[in-house]
Amino acid sequence: MKYRLVQDKAAGGFMFFLVILSFFLVIGMGVGLYVKSSPILESHSLTELLLSSNWKPLKGEFGFFPFLMGTLWVTFIAILLAFPVAILTAIYLTEYAKPFIKKYVFPALDILAALPSVIYGVWGTLVVVPWIANKLAPLFVDYSTGYTVLAGGIVLGIMILPLLVSLMVEIYSSVPNELRETSLSLGATKWQTTKRVIIWRTLPGTLAAIVLAISRAFGETIAVLMVCGNLPTVPRSLFESCYPIPSLIANNYGEMLSLPLYESALMFAALILFIVVLFFNLISRMILYRIEKKFM
Repeated sequence: MKYRLVQDKAAGGFMFFLVILSFFLVIGMGVGLYVKSSPILESHSLTELLLSSNWKPLKGEFGFFPFLMGTLWVTFIAILLAFPVAILTAIYLTEYAKPFIKKYVFPALDILAALPSVIYGVWGTLVVVPWIANKLAPLFVDYSTGYTVLAGGIVLGIMILPLLVSLMVEIYSSVPNELRETSLSLGATKWQTTKRVIIWRTLPGTLAAIVLAISRAFGETIAVLMVCGNLPTVPRSLFESCYPIPSLIANNYGEMLSLPLYESALMFAALILFIVVLFFNLISRMILYRIEKKFM
């Protein structure tokens, strides 16, 4: 008995150590990025770096506003496209689909989630970009190359779709069957039960799934890099090119680092991405905490 108690305490202590290690790992990453970014922060004001649109490294001008806007545009479009499809797919799979359909759909989702991002990028280049350039864009603008904000959003939305569907299937499956049966026995239809019981009951989990998907979308690099055009300008429509922060880092790190402040500027770009994702997760955690208190 004594040995089992010692084992239990040791396991608890080890898990506590891993939690603390994870916490300090996040802090260490933030501190390391800040130290690497300090040269550019000392030579340029934060307002100039974040709000300026001038990106001319050869002249010492580092305006990150176009990259921030490109990141936000592509992420917003991806979530806007992926979330409705994910929630309807998850509802169908958990509430309506026959077992033989689930047997084939779930492995397909696993395969899509496991595909390297470069495959999505190649598919976007061969299919999405020409479709936008030749079919969709002419309906709205005079000319578009197809390498646009919309292309990046579509490819990124398809990339995060398997993750969203898998998460939401797990969330909806966790609702006890007794709640479904009670709602149906009171005369509600299956859709009314889904809408007013399943979706409402799982609202905190749904928000958590969206947060995970957005965090994944913020940091995605290769696929978006291949289809968004990579022009450091603020996009004014869906049919203009953009340059998200992850693409900036992937495209330029290791090149032209002999320029003054260039490496520091790229580290500052990584720091911006780190802070945005961290801030978004903290805000979402606060919202989830309030919703969970309301449900309890």
